Amino acid sequence: MTDRLFTEDTLVIATHNAGKMREIKALFAGFGINILSASELGLDEPDETDTSFIGNALLKARAAAMSAGQPALADDSGLCVTALDGAPGIYSARWAGPKRDFSLAMTAVETALAKTGNGDSGAEFVCALALVWPDGDEVCVEGRVKGQITFPRRGKHGFGYDPIFQPDGYQISFGEMDPDAKHAISHRADAFAQLLARCFGNADGG
Repeated sequence: MTDRLFTEDTLVIATHNAGKMREIKALFAGFGINILSASELGLDEPDETDTSFIGNALLKARAAAMSAGQPALADDSGLCVTALDGAPGIYSARWAGPKRDFSLAMTAVETALAKTGNGDSGAEFVCALALVWPDGDEVCVEGRVKGQITFPRRGKHGFGYDPIFQPDGYQISFGEMDPDAKHAISHRADAFAQLLARCFGNADGG
């Protein structure tokens, strides 16, 4: 079955996370699409009850598409640390607590790694994107970027766990990277490139 091409002029981003919204809007810059967030539209956030990134992205995109009556794109992403058996993984946001304090989350990662005594600092960021139309059509992709966990925290850019993640091939953390440089190599950029190829006719938003 051929993937459906996106031909609409409005896309709802199913997130209340300002950092994710900034990155996704930047990726769509130049496409001439009206980008709205679930937060702007006052849409509720569904409970993320699935056990996979793609499953949770679909839950959010389906809810937004049905509520808004517009195509919706949802991102579910997280940090997977090798020595922690993939944690925090789909629970990455929950490690930050109800106030989404990622300073607490990064401290929790540091503490958990110290307890393992493993010495393996390998990690990867994973991003699942789900594009859902109100009539039920759906397309899902998953992107990844591999790297290392580093302490102390470095940099003020980005959001979430960026200050403790150093992508392979670089000597700086995501938190130290210029946003445009991060956008070019991130897990979200990987997933976005796949989505463009499948649903936007390899469109070039540059």
